[in-house]
Amino acid sequence: MAKQKRILVVRTDRIGDTVMVTPVVRELKKAFPDSFVATLSQPNTADIFLNNPYVDLIITDDLKKESFRKVVSKIKENKFTHGLIIFPTERAAYQLFLGRVKKRYMTGFRLYSLFTFTRSVSREKYVKLKHEADYCMDLARRIGVKTNNVIPEIFVSEEEKSESIKFLEDNNIPNDIFKIFLHTGSKNSSPNWSENRYFELLTEIIKKFNEKDFRIVLTAMEMSHEFINKVTEMNDKRIVNIADKVKGLRKFICSISNADLMICSSTGPIHLADALDVKCIGIYCRLPMCSAKYWGVLNKKSVNLEVSKEFCETHCGEGKPGCKIEDGITPAEVLKYVEIK
Repeated sequence: MAKQKRILVVRTDRIGDTVMVTPVVRELKKAFPDSFVATLSQPNTADIFLNNPYVDLIITDDLKKESFRKVVSKIKENKFTHGLIIFPTERAAYQLFLGRVKKRYMTGFRLYSLFTFTRSVSREKYVKLKHEADYCMDLARRIGVKTNNVIPEIFVSEEEKSESIKFLEDNNIPNDIFKIFLHTGSKNSSPNWSENRYFELLTEIIKKFNEKDFRIVLTAMEMSHEFINKVTEMNDKRIVNIADKVKGLRKFICSISNADLMICSSTGPIHLADALDVKCIGIYCRLPMCSAKYWGVLNKKSVNLEVSKEFCETHCGEGKPGCKIEDGITPAEVLKYVEIK
């Protein structure tokens, strides 16, 4: 009888990046139904894996010096046979090495991977660009998974769903009307519109659908006082700001699960919405590492808008300062894909 595979999937970076390993844990469990699959992430991203039927254990690492050996002990305790370090760090490589994980794999090659006897899975210098979730899956393929399904998934319980509906209704967002979640921030994780562009879009949505009852739900903690004041001055009950009322990532996830549409740049919230199977309109730069091909929303109901090749070559190419995504995708282009039912 074959020994049970006990697999630890490691991704200790940001929210959107962590969402990209949700298809990995699913496909591992489907390929090896009797396996034990665990995740290692930062505490602030662990909520992504709650209620996930493919995850048997969630381990967290706050990346502090004093926590290093505590995580090693937890890894050792669970006697993992395989470790997939999808976000390569020296810390994780040594944790799995000292935690006696028998077969360890990581993305790319680093000197510390040599010292820790960690096998390398190449991204082949991104010459043949594909989606980040597909690159993540390559580590699972390395240990025998055979799949092309890289659609992310996050699971919300019925109880969580009910609680989030009540939370929204308590904030003048009825469950039975169309809800557009508009996330204006990106914390500089990707090229993004200015708040002026988002304000233009917001006012155009209100103008186009003036006769309908719906809600535009603002969620970005980074919103400036100027932007918030401009919205407040509109005095329109259909625009609701919940950014300072959503406490914690899990509550944010559950709130997004009730959205009918998410509009956002390539940052964590749009990947959360994608994994919740919410329709999205994504705003993307054309540069390979920021592009829709690499970071685009994968669910079939969504639209990825990317700056055109012609615009990028004219305005954003070599020798030209800064990204011009501000003008490369206009509010009018986004508005074409906004439909309120």
